[in-house]
Amino acid sequence: MSDNYREPMLEMYKFETNQLIEQLEQLIISSEKSSCYSQEAINEIFRIMHTIKGSSAMMLFNGISTLAHSIEDLFFFLRESKPAKVDYIKLSDLILCCTDFIKEELSKIERGIEPDGDSGDLVNNIKTYLGDLKGVGGISASEKAASSEEKTADNKKQKYYITYSLNGDTVKTCFRAALYFDDGCEMENIRAFSVLHSLKDVAQDIMSEPSDIIENEESAQVIRENGFKMFFNSNSSFEDIEKILKETIFLKKLELEVVEKGEAAPAIKKKPIIDLESPKPVMPESAKPEREKEQAGKSTQQNIISVNVSKLDKLMDLVGELVISEAMVTSNPDLRGLSLDNFSKAANQLKKITSELQDIVMSIRMVPLSGTFHKMNRIVRDMCKKLNKDVELEILGEETEVDKNIIENISDPLMHLIRNSIDHGIETKEERKQKGKSAKGKITLEAKNEGGEVIIIVKDDGRGLNKDKILRKAIDNGLIQDTGKDISEREIFSMIFLPGFSTKENVTEFSGRGVGMDVVSNNIEKIGGIVNVDSTVDEGTTMTIRIPLTLAIIDGMNIRVANSTYTIPITSIKESFRIKENELITDPDGNEMIMVRGDCYPVIRIHRLFNINDSITNIHEGITIMVESEMNTVCLFADELLGEQQVVVKALPQYIKKVRGIAGCTLLGEGTISLILDIAAIVKNK
Repeated sequence: MSDNYREPMLEMYKFETNQLIEQLEQLIISSEKSSCYSQEAINEIFRIMHTIKGSSAMMLFNGISTLAHSIEDLFFFLRESKPAKVDYIKLSDLILCCTDFIKEELSKIERGIEPDGDSGDLVNNIKTYLGDLKGVGGISASEKAASSEEKTADNKKQKYYITYSLNGDTVKTCFRAALYFDDGCEMENIRAFSVLHSLKDVAQDIMSEPSDIIENEESAQVIRENGFKMFFNSNSSFEDIEKILKETIFLKKLELEVVEKGEAAPAIKKKPIIDLESPKPVMPESAKPEREKEQAGKSTQQNIISVNVSKLDKLMDLVGELVISEAMVTSNPDLRGLSLDNFSKAANQLKKITSELQDIVMSIRMVPLSGTFHKMNRIVRDMCKKLNKDVELEILGEETEVDKNIIENISDPLMHLIRNSIDHGIETKEERKQKGKSAKGKITLEAKNEGGEVIIIVKDDGRGLNKDKILRKAIDNGLIQDTGKDISEREIFSMIFLPGFSTKENVTEFSGRGVGMDVVSNNIEKIGGIVNVDSTVDEGTTMTIRIPLTLAIIDGMNIRVANSTYTIPITSIKESFRIKENELITDPDGNEMIMVRGDCYPVIRIHRLFNINDSITNIHEGITIMVESEMNTVCLFADELLGEQQVVVKALPQYIKKVRGIAGCTLLGEGTISLILDIAAIVKNK
């Protein structure tokens, strides 16, 4: 199957399958924690695998489809036979291995690579487990046969109809179609299933011959010899239906004709209709109570739709342009000094509507952190098994929402922090008992809103950080200079984020190379966030991540340096003030500092940082802005403050992308460009 043919359904397939796999993992982990699989969980897992099997077969991802089919067989047996003795730990391990395989295949699909993984070993493992289970379950041969027959009968009942109604319109035309595929194209039944899906939005009451195209492999031979025949009703024109069907790949011949309604309707009435999405038979409309019919009618009013993220990105860009345009109109230099009451009223109204539109668009992009948080359950579960530790993961505030682009950037940092907490922080069971602690460790993953930021906290009740050991290791590894100066506790703890830093003597599967925490720091900085560490020996460690709600539009303070304008994110600014000439301290190396309320802060002159010729070089003539990142503070020297403004963050052009200290740019109201300062990078390299 060509990629072009898959393309219309591929995005939906990836989205749905990823969602289902996440749901499956949560079910497995929850069931494992309770040491049993409830009937509801078994039914749900069966339904998930049935859906994945069908959609993967339709997309011709046979490895995934085959594996899903095997898992479906296993849970069918669990559902129908209810064996008394089941090794749930082994079952969980087995199914989680299968989800890992499917996730890897999905990852290949995401990267545009053909999913060519071999699921043979996993399928054999499932068959072996199922065989053992049947022996343990002690079901008789007759029961096995009955179970098999029942399943076969159940499968035979299933037909693959796609839709029931066409927005309530009266169906006008009945069609008969027969499709013949090219000789040697193979998998005719799967191709026929794809044809049914291609008609789902325009047709209803679809009947096909053969009807058991997925569950019966022999149907491919029937189609090969007699073609794939369909009766269906549609409001679309003959030309539209013909166009859709002619897009079928490997189509050798198409027969399409309009038939009298009487010819199709009796055939439809004779056979029960079973929805593709559900194995349960659909109750005939005439048999439903009036109230149920009314509820069914209401349920067709769809309140939630799926939208491609690229369209949301485009919408956000357009709103950003609107914000800029609004600023260009209201801050137009030609209007300075004019008293325009009506213009001011209209401008205020425009600003109000623009602001509301921006809020709505940003809210559309917001997604809850629950999906990202619950992925950590699997990491905790796997690490506890391998490290023989007992750790409980408590999740709080999972409903907190952040921009979708931010969600994608915090998954890896959270994974590293959780792994680090389990590997370094949480003690072994014996060690915890000796310290008088519970044998079970605890990690709390919490999210909450605070102002314009989201706070994510990863807290453990482990052994805590040893600041003396961290400091010594950083000096020994040459990561910092031993200057003899006092270093605060937080500064010492933040050294664990230095590239190459690790206090582990031995490299393990999970840590020891000093890479993970560096990834945390870099990824958090990339999205404009900061991470702080607090720790108490034998009480635990708390990692606090502060990230902006969105990356697209920020509140910034514009400053002027010579003829250039720069923007500092408001969240980074602590205060601004003027320095008197005699307050400036210069050390023998020429580094400038200032004492503020007993603390000494370095002074960074922006015109020197970016090699700008500036007429204002006397410290008392300009303005000093104190900024903070990761609990480190510096003072930036600029010519003047221009004022606060909401700015739209734009990516830097490729040729200046690597300038240190610049995070992006924005267009100001008067049409000039302002560079947005990367405070984290400036502070780090002070």
